[in-house]
Parts: sequence; structure tokens; C-alpha cells
Amino acid sequence: MISNDLGKVLHDKATRGMTLSAEEQVQLQTWYDEQDAEEAAMYAAVPEVTGVARLQAQIDTTLTQLMSMTRRIQEVMLENKALRQEIEGLRRQLIASIPLQKAV
Repeated sequence: MISNDLGKVLHDKATRGMTLSAEEQVQLQTWYDEQDAEEAAMYAAVPEVTGVARLQAQIDTTLTQLMSMTRRIQEVMLENKALRQEIEGLRRQLIASIPLQKAV
């Protein structure tokens, strides 16, 4: 395992165009491989984007269903209100049509 400090120094030398010995080139390549492995491990720990996209699609579907159910509930509430008013009107008509009995 190559230390980060040594890896950074060798990387700096290589990117500045300085010549590396054969041993330094091997060390730098080893350090690069270690960095790549660490990065791959980090990405493996993150949930897949497809999993996130699938969850978002499920949320969107559920929200659409919820909005549809909410609209239907509102429609039923309006229908119930109209029926209550109709029942009240019929009740008044019934009461008005019953003749009053005189007390004896």
C-alpha cells in the first residue's frame, strides 16, 4: 500500500513532466489502482440510480392516485350535500301536506 503523501508527490512529479524512476512509476501506478479501488467502493455503497428512479416513479403514481381519490371524495361530498337539501325539501313538503288535526 502506497501512502497518500507519497502518491501525491509522485502524481505531482508525473503531471509536471518530471522523469520518474521505474520503481516510482510502479509505486504511482499502484497508488492510482488503490485510488480507483477506493472510488469504486464508494460508488458501490451509493444506491443505484435506477432504484431511486423506481422509487420516484412509485411516489408519482401514488400521488396521482391520491389526487384522483381526493377529487372523487369532493364529488361525493357535493352529491351528499345536494341529497341532504333534496331530503330537507321533501320533508318540508310532507309536513306541509299533512293536515293539522284539531285538538278535541
